[in-house]
Amino acid sequence: MTSMAFRQISIGITAAVVLFGFAPALPAQTYIKGERPQQRGYSLAVITEGGKTVWLGGQVAVVDDAGRSLAGDFDGQVRQVFKLLDATLKKAGGKLSDMVQMTVFITDVRNGDRLTEIRREIFGDNFPGSALITITALANPDAKVEIQGYAVIGSK
Repeated sequence: MTSMAFRQISIGITAAVVLFGFAPALPAQTYIKGERPQQRGYSLAVITEGGKTVWLGGQVAVVDDAGRSLAGDFDGQVRQVFKLLDATLKKAGGKLSDMVQMTVFITDVRNGDRLTEIRREIFGDNFPGSALITITALANPDAKVEIQGYAVIGSK
């Protein structure tokens, strides 16, 4: 009786290893892309299943890590905001590539193309869903960009 139970357990473990141990890893997110969205650096939709949702508050950056002013430096502000968002996500157990949606506020519509270029550098070809909104000003008069968003960490 004991050897039969052992044999059944062994068969069950072997089946589990075959079924689950050799299964290809699924991507954390599925990106629905389109020609225009890819040109502008966003996805039409990002699909996740499971995972922990992180709601990221809006971030601005008017100084760099050394405390130097970024007033007037749109590129520097965008890069610093992404660094801040990444640091926040790391505290939550994730990383910047876990972002699935972002809302970007800029104070000058002429910076939209530059934002797209920087976002492409940071995210590669898999962009979060995104809205880009031009406004007259942010709460800090030196801020030229604010980004808030959502991330899903540990999704399958």
